[in-house]
Amino acid sequence: MITPWPRAWGLSSGSALIRCRPEDFCVNERLGFELSGDGEHSFLYLQKRQLNSMQLLQRVSELSGVAQRDIGLSGLKDRNAVTRQWFSVGMAGRAEPNWGSLESDGDVKVLEVSRHLRKLRRGVHRANHFTLVLRELIGDRVALEQRLQTLRDEGVPNYFGEQRFGRNGSTLEQAQRWMQSGRRISREKRSLYFSALRAYVFNRLLAVRVENGDWNKIRSGDVCLLNGTRSFFTCDEVNDDICSRASRGDIHPGLPLWGRSQSRAELGFNELQMECLAQCHAICGFLEESGLDLAWRSARMVPDDFCWQFCDDGSLRLDFALGAGSYATALLAEFVHYKEGYTESGIVSE
Repeated sequence: MITPWPRAWGLSSGSALIRCRPEDFCVNERLGFELSGDGEHSFLYLQKRQLNSMQLLQRVSELSGVAQRDIGLSGLKDRNAVTRQWFSVGMAGRAEPNWGSLESDGDVKVLEVSRHLRKLRRGVHRANHFTLVLRELIGDRVALEQRLQTLRDEGVPNYFGEQRFGRNGSTLEQAQRWMQSGRRISREKRSLYFSALRAYVFNRLLAVRVENGDWNKIRSGDVCLLNGTRSFFTCDEVNDDICSRASRGDIHPGLPLWGRSQSRAELGFNELQMECLAQCHAICGFLEESGLDLAWRSARMVPDDFCWQFCDDGSLRLDFALGAGSYATALLAEFVHYKEGYTESGIVSE
């Protein structure tokens, strides 16, 4: 079980149910680049309902006769939701199947089919647009509005959501047991476990910054990420220009997704963060020995086009976009105490 991460804007007195039905959690993946229209890869824009991305990938594989390793997707989308995302299928030397056959069970819709020169890779899409409905919302309307305005203007810590760690942290626990056992597992599980371990170290480091009150500020020695890109630079000295760019959201402080790189002393960490890394020594060492290269992730997440509507039935509708890899649940956690409103047996009653 992973305890809740520290909150940047304090505990909220509000509460709500999320995902009471799949249509309450809608996600549209935005590629951010134009498809060429030709090439050996079929690109499919598919809508799924109550189906996870890997289950849909398996269906695409079975219909096309293409091995799953030759099918690309940019991100994994939630099961209990209505989501739209892209898949690429390497069709070299193969006849194009009737993609409409994917719709036979009623939980999938084929929205667009095109061609492109290259396979779709993980994390290359630009953003995800979310439309969420929060039901049984409880809380002072003025306080809730003020919190929403803060989240819109100031953003939230860019924590990995609980989905990355599995239900009640089960995926992280399995990853730690695998790390200690050294047993052979499938490539898919390796990727899942590596992701959980890196996310845990990242969240631990971010939690230190949140508790210190500087998760949204640039410090000397920080790696700075340019908003909306993968570009970064190291801030040798904080000046007025750096502060101004950070204030308007042009740059964000970055924290590592752990892997092989410089020595820890050269990464600009303060004493508290070094202490945190010492506690994660075994995980960090394992990630390095496994050959993963260090990468960077923004410590701050600022939603784009964030708007909201309080509805007559007591629910709240939120619309916003987040960069690839950021979690809507990390934003919700800074707004209200939320619970899942749906289980396999039906809607949860309060």
